[in-house]
Amino acid sequence: MTALLICLLGGLGAMARFAVDGAVRQRWPTSFPAGTVVVNVSGSFLAGALSGAALTGALGGGAAAASVVGFCGGYTTFSTAMTDTVRLARDGRVLRAALNAVGTGALTVLAVLAGLAAAALLT
Repeated sequence: MTALLICLLGGLGAMARFAVDGAVRQRWPTSFPAGTVVVNVSGSFLAGALSGAALTGALGGGAAAASVVGFCGGYTTFSTAMTDTVRLARDGRVLRAALNAVGTGALTVLAVLAGLAAAALLT
């Protein structure tokens, strides 16, 4: 049953990624992959919050695992972030490529920490 829930939530996460990325790209059209950054940072925050809720006992371990692995796994996209980085570099936008790679990594780690902190505050 857990595997089925992970599949379902993963599909929902992928659809949410498509919608959020598209909305960001439409609102702020730029060659910088802002949509992918927004998706990865918000998904990392959610993964941290769900993990924090599980650690405090506010969310069952199975539900948290299925949510983080399923929804957050389907929603976030490391491969797209790195593809965007390579595309920027190949287009001669080396500074933007470096900013995307380093910035995405740093922001997602900070987002997980913020999610964990938020979960601790709410429980």
